[in-house]
Amino acid sequence: MFALLVLLALVWLLSSILLPFVAGMAVAYFLDPLTDKLEGRGLSRSLSTGMVVIAFFILMVLAVLLLVPILQSQIFGFAERLPGYVAGVRETALPFVIDLAARAGIDIGASAGNALKEIASDVVGFGFGLLRQAWSGGLALFNILSLLVITPVVAFYLLRDFDHLVAALNKWLPLQHAQTVRQLLADIDSVMAGFIRGQGTVCLILASFYGLSLTFAGLEFGLIIGLFSGLVSFVPFVGALLGLVLSMLTALTQFLPDGDYLRIGIIAGVFVVGQAMEGYILTPRLLGDRIGLHPVWVMFALLAGGAVFGFVGILIAVPAAAAIGVMVRFSLKQYLCSRLYLGGDGGPSDGSAP
Repeated sequence: MFALLVLLALVWLLSSILLPFVAGMAVAYFLDPLTDKLEGRGLSRSLSTGMVVIAFFILMVLAVLLLVPILQSQIFGFAERLPGYVAGVRETALPFVIDLAARAGIDIGASAGNALKEIASDVVGFGFGLLRQAWSGGLALFNILSLLVITPVVAFYLLRDFDHLVAALNKWLPLQHAQTVRQLLADIDSVMAGFIRGQGTVCLILASFYGLSLTFAGLEFGLIIGLFSGLVSFVPFVGALLGLVLSMLTALTQFLPDGDYLRIGIIAGVFVVGQAMEGYILTPRLLGDRIGLHPVWVMFALLAGGAVFGFVGILIAVPAAAAIGVMVRFSLKQYLCSRLYLGGDGGPSDGSAP
């Protein structure tokens, strides 16, 4: 417990410089299976590591060079147009809603308009607040440069020496509890791999699908809305719901005045297809039952990590949540086999839970 408190204190004190190291560890963990495959084909560990790391960062740099100018213009353009979109919905869709409510005997005319105006102001303020916090907390110029310089070096050395580090840690385990600790670490690795590798792949596929589909459908700022929807889809339904709201807000303003209901239906259908693809194809094939992390627990871990440790806390939130979840399930299993739960000296002779 004392060691854990010391570790948390160090992370909190050094959070401003830990970003490139945490990012390097995440990259090394993500690329380890591919490096093992190349090594299994006869290449040396160093050569396999160098090829994988260089290829990965070349792809990342190309993606940044190609996407950042487009995303930057779309993000600031969408932020500037958002009040106009809300005003457009208030002028076009709101009368339709008011008419339906009036037929039901409900008068919401003035209150609905004021509510939309307040929501627009709050959304814009919240969006710009997030951008300012991200820039000051995790994406300052120094951190960007350190990510470009330090992260590849950290990823290379950790990936090259990964098997040696695991072997060394395995030797240090207390002999009496070594098997139990190995099993716990294997369970943690399974959960982390399922979420980071599996869910990360699902998010990238959904981001590409939403972004390209909305763009081809002619939606203004469809690329940034689609990418955002896919990248936050690690929490089920949240990414699709937010993307649907933003897309429909934009589509109603863009297409409703011209009576283009077909285009609005197509945009809504994109998210229906995306959810079906995620639920019936991507998640069963790429994840299965390996995650073991409840969406609410993931949301809490991300918010808590960000609040305490900033952007670094967001990066380490999921591994920490996976480790805590595995430890809680292990403790619960031990409790169900204990005398405290069973009472007296009774209980299964093999030590298994009832």
